[in-house]
Amino acid sequence: MAAELHPCSGKLIGLSNSNRTAQRNQPVQEFNNGLVLSREPLKDRDVFTVRIDKKVNSWSGSIEIGVTSLDPAGLDFPSSATGLKGGSWIVSGCSVLRDGRSVLEEYGRDLDQLSEGDRVGIQRSAHGELHLWVNGQDCGAAASGLPTGLWAVVDLYGKCTQVTVMSCEPPSLAERDTERETVEEHEQEDEEVVVCGVREGEFGGLTSAVNLAAATNGTLEEVPELPPTHNRPDKFPNNLEPETGLTEHQLFDVLNNAIVSLYRSEDNGGGDLGGGGTGTDSGTGSRGDRGSSSGGGSINGNSSDSGGGTGNTGSVSNSPAGGGGARLGAVTGGMLTNDALLFHEKCGTLIKLSNNNKTAERRRPLDEFNNGVVMTNRPLRHNEMFEIRIDKLVDKWSGSIEIGVTTHNPNNLDYPATMTNLRSGTIMMSGCGILTNGKGTRREYCEFSLDELQEGDHIGLMHKASGALHFYINGIDQGVAAAQTPAVVYGVVDLYGMAVKVTIVHNHNHSDRLRRNNAIMRALSPDVGRPRPALDLTPDTDAPDRLLFHSNCGQKAAIISEGRTALRPHATDDFNHGVVLSGRPLRSNEVFQVRIDKMVDKWAGSIEIGVTTHNPAYLQLPSTMTNLRSGTWMMTGNGVMHNGTTILDEYGHNLDRLKAGDTVGVVRKEDGSLHFFVNGVAQGPAAWNVPPSVYAVVDLYGQAAQATIMDDVDLPPLPEDSLEGPTVMSPSSPCSVAGGNSANDLRFHQLHGTNAVITNGGRTALRQNCRSEFNDAIVISNRCLRDGELFEIVIQKMVDRWSGSIEAGVTAIRPEELEFPNTMTDIDYDTWMLSGTAIMQDGNTMRNNYGCDLDTLTTGSRIGMMRSATGDLHYYINGVDQGVACTGLPPEVYAVIDLYGQCVQVSITSSSGPQDNSLCTSNITEKSFSIHSPVAGVAHRLHSKHGKNVVLLGEGCQAVRVGGYAHGIVFSAKELKTDELFEVKIDEVDDQWSGSLHMGLTTLAPPELPSCPMSGLSPSLTQLRCKVTWLLAGSEVRRNGLLQRQNYGASLDRLTVGNRVGVKRCSDDTMHILIDGEDMGPAATAVAKNVYAVLDLYGRVTAVSIVSSSVLEDSGSVKAPSLSSDSCSEGEEDRTPVEGGEPALVHNTVMAFLENHGKNIQLSHQNLTAARVSSYNQGLLVTAQPLPRQQLFQFQIDRLNASWTSSLSLGVIGHSPDRLNFPSTACCLKRSVWLLQRDSVFHNSLKICENYGPNLDTCPEGTVLGLLVDGNSCLHLYVNGMDQGVAAQDIPTPCYPLIDLYGQCEQVTIVTNTMSTVGGESGEARCQGDMEKADMVDGIKESVCWTPHPEVNPNKTCEYQALCSRFKDLLTLPDGYFNEDAKYNLCYCESCHKLRGDESYYKRGEPPRDYALPFGWCRFALRIKPHCEVSNSFKKWHIAYHGTSVGALRRTLDHAQLLSGTSSIFSVSPVKTEGPNGYSEPEVNSSNSLPGRDRERDREVPRVQLSPTMRYSGLEMFAPKVQFRDPRSHCCHQAQVGFQVCVRPGSYKVGPQTLGASEPLDPRFSNTEIEWITKDQGGTLLYGLLIRVE
Repeated sequence: MAAELHPCSGKLIGLSNSNRTAQRNQPVQEFNNGLVLSREPLKDRDVFTVRIDKKVNSWSGSIEIGVTSLDPAGLDFPSSATGLKGGSWIVSGCSVLRDGRSVLEEYGRDLDQLSEGDRVGIQRSAHGELHLWVNGQDCGAAASGLPTGLWAVVDLYGKCTQVTVMSCEPPSLAERDTERETVEEHEQEDEEVVVCGVREGEFGGLTSAVNLAAATNGTLEEVPELPPTHNRPDKFPNNLEPETGLTEHQLFDVLNNAIVSLYRSEDNGGGDLGGGGTGTDSGTGSRGDRGSSSGGGSINGNSSDSGGGTGNTGSVSNSPAGGGGARLGAVTGGMLTNDALLFHEKCGTLIKLSNNNKTAERRRPLDEFNNGVVMTNRPLRHNEMFEIRIDKLVDKWSGSIEIGVTTHNPNNLDYPATMTNLRSGTIMMSGCGILTNGKGTRREYCEFSLDELQEGDHIGLMHKASGALHFYINGIDQGVAAAQTPAVVYGVVDLYGMAVKVTIVHNHNHSDRLRRNNAIMRALSPDVGRPRPALDLTPDTDAPDRLLFHSNCGQKAAIISEGRTALRPHATDDFNHGVVLSGRPLRSNEVFQVRIDKMVDKWAGSIEIGVTTHNPAYLQLPSTMTNLRSGTWMMTGNGVMHNGTTILDEYGHNLDRLKAGDTVGVVRKEDGSLHFFVNGVAQGPAAWNVPPSVYAVVDLYGQAAQATIMDDVDLPPLPEDSLEGPTVMSPSSPCSVAGGNSANDLRFHQLHGTNAVITNGGRTALRQNCRSEFNDAIVISNRCLRDGELFEIVIQKMVDRWSGSIEAGVTAIRPEELEFPNTMTDIDYDTWMLSGTAIMQDGNTMRNNYGCDLDTLTTGSRIGMMRSATGDLHYYINGVDQGVACTGLPPEVYAVIDLYGQCVQVSITSSSGPQDNSLCTSNITEKSFSIHSPVAGVAHRLHSKHGKNVVLLGEGCQAVRVGGYAHGIVFSAKELKTDELFEVKIDEVDDQWSGSLHMGLTTLAPPELPSCPMSGLSPSLTQLRCKVTWLLAGSEVRRNGLLQRQNYGASLDRLTVGNRVGVKRCSDDTMHILIDGEDMGPAATAVAKNVYAVLDLYGRVTAVSIVSSSVLEDSGSVKAPSLSSDSCSEGEEDRTPVEGGEPALVHNTVMAFLENHGKNIQLSHQNLTAARVSSYNQGLLVTAQPLPRQQLFQFQIDRLNASWTSSLSLGVIGHSPDRLNFPSTACCLKRSVWLLQRDSVFHNSLKICENYGPNLDTCPEGTVLGLLVDGNSCLHLYVNGMDQGVAAQDIPTPCYPLIDLYGQCEQVTIVTNTMSTVGGESGEARCQGDMEKADMVDGIKESVCWTPHPEVNPNKTCEYQALCSRFKDLLTLPDGYFNEDAKYNLCYCESCHKLRGDESYYKRGEPPRDYALPFGWCRFALRIKPHCEVSNSFKKWHIAYHGTSVGALRRTLDHAQLLSGTSSIFSVSPVKTEGPNGYSEPEVNSSNSLPGRDRERDREVPRVQLSPTMRYSGLEMFAPKVQFRDPRSHCCHQAQVGFQVCVRPGSYKVGPQTLGASEPLDPRFSNTEIEWITKDQGGTLLYGLLIRVE
């Protein structure tokens, strides 16, 4: 056969030298597509050998070689050899793969370690075995049963860039003999074995290991390997102790680390090492296995008979069939046989064993999470390492692998579902704790959590001879887990939750795992306990021990200039392994500063600096210093990390932006605080309680290629901390106040829940292991709250893994006396907590539907608590008082925060009272942003995937860039429809930067971005290249960054606060940009259909908010007003859809419930009615028929039982329910299920959406709920005929409606007579030509609300409306002023307005003008004047609100309009003559004054102040609060009153707010247009009385 390569090869391969040499093109830019094959199929015994000519260091991995049955002439070459299927065997690294799947984990030489000049060959033997040859040496059989007609395969992968074919012929006899001898030597050098017993006269070669161990004076942490050339003595000594000084335990340590080859023979099919057999002559024997010794052949050539086998003197026998090799037998003292550690054949019901029982895998990992217990096939020996490697994880379940020991014999054990269920003889490591007999004995055993390990990580354990049990993570001893364990224990592994597959590792070479980058780097400091030299604490740069770099540095780093300079010599090839440490510890107040000498532009990231407690002389340096998990503080980017965990997100200047010549420094002060410097500027305290004697660390990472220590450091003095603690923060510190010098001494107490961690000098609290633990993270203030003092925290980090979130409150229990429970609501005395919307006292709910919902808060939200002087508890959300939560608190209470569920990290702000909230800052930005609840009138949201410097506020309606000038890309949450406008308003600008907002359209779908896209998105939109993007930057139109058009229109660089920018894709496939509502014309053509809006908060623009409203949100769903003479002026009371406006709903399939259902369900009325007849659960229902597309399935709630909490949930299931085994509740279904529960959406029990639709728990009897799957496979919820929008996407076909009659909901009935027009009170529909002109806005009908039929009106059961009604009765107002029909009295509490499907903003009048619904208030309709009812002229008037006092109500109602002389602060007051723009400045008088008014007394003109939103008119200055006692509950409440009025267009002037507020009061209305002034006494018409009760 010719030694040539086939001309067909991978797409990056170039052939030369008569097709004998192959080279991978672009080796630095590309790492794969380098496949080559032999020209002809291999002949038996021919070795196809290639030489490695060139390698590069840019990549990991290297040459791969093997064989394939695929003909290269017709082969579609994959990117790598491991992608070959259809009969291919590939050797990759030290693994063997068949058709891409691993069949042998540890084989032969590691190909990744070969160098240039090394030779690699592949051979098919005459027996059909695959052999690898390295430098002329046979590595043994890698696979068997190979067919004939195989082509050799070579993959120039990773580092390997060029090879040359050397030969293709059978090996020479000399090579084979040399190979046998050399392989034996390699196996003795490289492999380890546990030898637990020897017979006299056997394995005398171990004496050298014993003697060497004696020379180490008993220090057996690292035992040297057995020298391969040591001659075997005639007799093994009977007694080792007198000569060596070794104890029995130390002897075992020596033997355990000496040899591994004997085990390998068994693992790879070599058979038992004992028994009879006949040796094979070395000249004719074939090697069938690695390291198998048989027939009595000896390593040194001196043969001796053992085990009944015979061999030939002077030869090495390699036959696996011989059984006469030296067998390690049991000896006196109870030593055990040396059979290899494998998994026992008896295992958990879902376990599948493979790889000679070395690999265990849990079947059906996506359907089952337990029943994955495996045990070792024999007991563990003393000091024997039992180690496994994690091969596969799934990201579906919580929890992961558990490992430990048990006294139970696997032959007799009835395997439990999880090993922690065993209540005897079992010790397990679970998470980061230790469980003994299923109960936790150590909650924080080590810093690692098994739940956070990744594929490739190693976990081990060792049962010491002393009885102590140790666990090892990636080779690092985690210390004693249990002091006394039984003598005989088996190793046990529980493949639980995420863990799917593991393999037993016999080669415990930790450095090998580091090389393969599989370990979580955590360096162990071996110098613990060593005496440290005394340090002179006085800095002296002239002293001989001046600061230099230590000679022990990272693999890719070098130290030059006598220790002053560190560099990465190959900075363009490698980006990490550049860690360097100082040669001695830092003294207190000694500044370590380096200058960046050289940078490269190839990589992301840059220099990192910090300190560590680890001695560089003994530290095994990781690839990056932030991988260390102990004793390390690092500044990276603009954040600070402690032991690999971020403790400050926005700390100081971003190190990634530094250039050559810049300097960075670090100092540890005497008080233990750590400070960093950038170019000599102190960045403020970064950490506290840093121990003394820390070493400085510099990580030459990414762009940083060289740095030099600066000897002469002249830095400004650091600010001194106050006596109360480290409270003076830098301006960029997360807890600082801009320009403030607050001395607030509030901190978190040092006592806290077991999963909580306090950092940042007591200002920051976080929950560790946040993805495996959701509770046990209670933190408490360090002192009692003073009267009127605000304790405020900001949410800095959240995870979406759990349900529920932060809980906050106060307790009278001292921290020293508190036994911290799992959650604070478990405390049953002296504790008041807010959980979600519920106020809880001593664990019992005392009030629901409080003014805020903690479960809806997001990152950046601020929560505050204050006890008033009268003993009332107030909560503040983003600085806004939510009202009295409860009363009667004792004088001394501590603030309590429970980091529960989704909430992971919080920090205390520097606020000290509600009046100072405007000065508070968070870690988001130095300015406070008003965070309003998103409203239905804002159609669009921003996607959760965004640039790394962006934080979303207001539930995705506002974006803020929190650092730097770039990395501010955000996307629309959904694709834009044709002609749909996506518009934002600029909220904040920072003039220190140049450039401005970029905006456009992109085909990049944000859901396709990785879950942590911070590293995947480009810094700016102009650099986005992964998909097609059209954008406007300045006045230039670009496509994928390339200039398409100049001078398009007004430049975006000129925009400032208040300007609006929009983008839309028109029906002619063009992109249009709109600035302040003006269309700039087509900016780009041929725009794709499926595009998202994209904008870049770049340069000056730092914050925007969405202002575009939904006209096209539901195509074809055009809502019509229905304003009649006896209806509300807003048209909120009924809605008649436009003919053809609603999508055509299909009603062909008659739906009924399936006979298969929950065990507490009883069906009736031809399976149309279902009732739960017992308990509160087991009430699952599904329909017998699948739900067709576009068909609305509706059912009515017939009966509720107030004895239970919570209520029904509903959704769809994507597989046939005929044989479904129903669980107790729907949330237990985890396969192809979409569920609507409360106001959230769940998919397979994981929450995917919050704040969707009304809270289903509040739906009263008579509510009609519906489900519809539209043509785009999107699931919709209908409530009383109102579409709540898309709840979930990608619903499969078929799907079946699912209902869970849970808690209060006991009976439902399917609605069969579905109305033809959903949401209408009748089937009649008006054509567009029949509408009033006032009902039209630019030809598009306004969106108005519809109130359900009185029988199903939720208001009849609304407690809030009932409370407001009782307050109205206390006012003793005549009934004649109010409308007799109670259905026009509307409650705008959260539950009621969501059930109706109210939007937040509407348009009214001619010309149309926006107004806001009065959410949080209750409206009582007033009687309309007869002449107005007849004329209906008020339909063309605008809607406004007027706040007033209780004392002014009667007089206002008597006159039927707002008049002068009332006691309201909005009452008539003198004003000056009109000023500019027609807006009058009011004048101050003694009884009625507003701040900042000039005292002028010119001509007085009566005027009334109004506003289009109650967020302004309802402020306490305008609507004073009064206290009253509820006659029903006898509880005290506070109430406010106001009016909803109709205002004639043209009778008022629009002007700015008069309160001096700096933040927007309403997201829809600017503060410059939020106050209306009218002087026309006939220009207002009272329409409704508004009442709000707290």
